[in-house]
Amino acid sequence: MNNKNYCVIMAGGIGSRFWPMSRTSFPKQFHDILGVGRTLIQMTYDRFLPICPKENILVVTNERYKDLVLEQLPDLKPEQVLCEPNMRNTAPCVAYAAFWIAEREPDANIIVAPSDHLILKNEEFLETIRTSIRQAQESGNLVTLGIKPTRPDTGYGYIQWADEKNAFHETVKRVKTFTEKPSLELAKDFLESGDFYWNSGIFIWSMHAIMNAFEIHLPEMYRSFAEGQGKYGTADEKAFIDRIYPACENISIDYGIMEKARNVNVVLSDFGWSDLGTWGSLHTHLAQDAHENGVVGKNVVLYNCADNVVNVPDGKLAVLHGLNGYIVVDTDDILLVCKKQDEQKIKQFVNDVKMQKGEGWA
Repeated sequence: MNNKNYCVIMAGGIGSRFWPMSRTSFPKQFHDILGVGRTLIQMTYDRFLPICPKENILVVTNERYKDLVLEQLPDLKPEQVLCEPNMRNTAPCVAYAAFWIAEREPDANIIVAPSDHLILKNEEFLETIRTSIRQAQESGNLVTLGIKPTRPDTGYGYIQWADEKNAFHETVKRVKTFTEKPSLELAKDFLESGDFYWNSGIFIWSMHAIMNAFEIHLPEMYRSFAEGQGKYGTADEKAFIDRIYPACENISIDYGIMEKARNVNVVLSDFGWSDLGTWGSLHTHLAQDAHENGVVGKNVVLYNCADNVVNVPDGKLAVLHGLNGYIVVDTDDILLVCKKQDEQKIKQFVNDVKMQKGEGWA
């Protein structure tokens, strides 16, 4: 294990498409959505332990979730949880973590990963990460992981890669274009072409490469965080971050840097990845009965039901009859019953509930 390897876990999202289980007060990354005994953030943390010493794993999250992070990841020290005073997308998140790490290891290798993704083939994933770290070190390029698509999904971003030989590794390609959430027709064209992969949102780079990229492509953000050199990891850090963070541009690392930079490689990957963005995407990863019902909950009884995703607390008995293609999610205080084909409306449901019933229900 390389002591210069650092992992940054991004855990500040709300996950509103997983409402009503995922709420502002308790987002999906802190839930055992798969019913396996570990929450999504715990599974993410576990995944990187063979790559990074535990003291080199950081979590960037909203300050309201700091106690949740420390409760679920008790091996982390409080200073390893970097708290955002407000949500400003992923570019400020990455900048904050990079400057924090730079105070400790100027030659760090940095992995950036969301806290709520599913990886089914762990050994393949670890080998891909190791390949990516070596590529980032030797080339000085920014590296992202591309996932071989299995369907024309319109909810993912796509990476087009150039079919050129790479002396380093056959899976490493130069990025030609990024396309965010295409139309269905375009997604079908991408799938047929064979040279488009899904954008996983997992990034690997050297400290020098990411700092240089911020200085070139997001210079104002770079200067803002550079003002804090000497404050990171000290008693002055919080006041500094609380002052500059709200003024940072609200922009993703994809739009802010990856789509602008010319030194970007993609590592073509296939390690059983899903971003678990919706109940429908979860359905494909749950154990299913003979009628394709995916159930989380010990006391669910189904009659004449097919192609449903059901999530019910273990302490509650649920009896369902005659449902076909539905999402059924029951929490202590909210019940959601929604057709799977209409799951994109869940965000609208959440907004309407906020307006009609108050923020506490969202």
